[in-house]
Amino acid sequence: MAVTQAPASINKSEGAVTLQVADRIARVTLSHPGRLNAITVDMWRQLATVFRQVAAQPQVRCVVVRGEGGNFAAGADIREFPHYRNNKANVVAYHTEILAPALQAVAQCPHPVIAVIQGVCVGGGLEIASQCDLRIAARSARFGVPINRLGFPMAPDEMRGLLALAGPAVTLELLLEGRVFNADEAFQKGLLTRVVDDDALEEHASALARRLARGAPLAAHINKETVRRLMASSAPLDAAEIDHCFRYAESRDHQEGVRAFLAGQAPEFTGE
Repeated sequence: MAVTQAPASINKSEGAVTLQVADRIARVTLSHPGRLNAITVDMWRQLATVFRQVAAQPQVRCVVVRGEGGNFAAGADIREFPHYRNNKANVVAYHTEILAPALQAVAQCPHPVIAVIQGVCVGGGLEIASQCDLRIAARSARFGVPINRLGFPMAPDEMRGLLALAGPAVTLELLLEGRVFNADEAFQKGLLTRVVDDDALEEHASALARRLARGAPLAAHINKETVRRLMASSAPLDAAEIDHCFRYAESRDHQEGVRAFLAGQAPEFTGE
């Protein structure tokens, strides 16, 4: 059963972020027709809302993020800048109260998140993709952060995902040079999980989503939590953190996984 459109009141011409859930896979789509899916303020807010909704749905096993109409996203919608970024206070609010919460919602989603990338994936589009767990791109896709042409740097909360993904050298290269480059180069820089031929993207993305959806959800959640914790601090885990990591030990899914393996069967995970 599909769950659609959150929120449904947004005019499509102003851009929208839509949500569909079917077969344990949530599909989040960035849609701004005629604008290469440039992300409006309303879309950033919707993205945060949609990912909070998805995070609260235990039946979801995987989230797929993509753009509509052959492009991922051409960054933030610059046409809104004179209104939302017309002084320092508004610039700070735009980045800390609008963009940062949306990116944080993607990053903190407990379910595995895949970015499926076609066409343009620059600026804010690349920031969203960087917060996903896996990124699969068509070979013709284009990447970059050309904001130096607009006279401003990348905000700290937006840089966080890119920096964690690609490291300081690549992050500075992208920001200082402002160059747009192809998917093969993006893969070489560590920005992508894999690159496939354009006509194979749908098949590969669907197969990847199905593989993730078949996995044990509690194990996936713990893996994501552990990565975040280890990346955030080099301090040893305390007793409570270790106990939390091993909470799966007496779970039904752990028992089912071992049982199914020994029986030569496919496991049926429930998240319990």
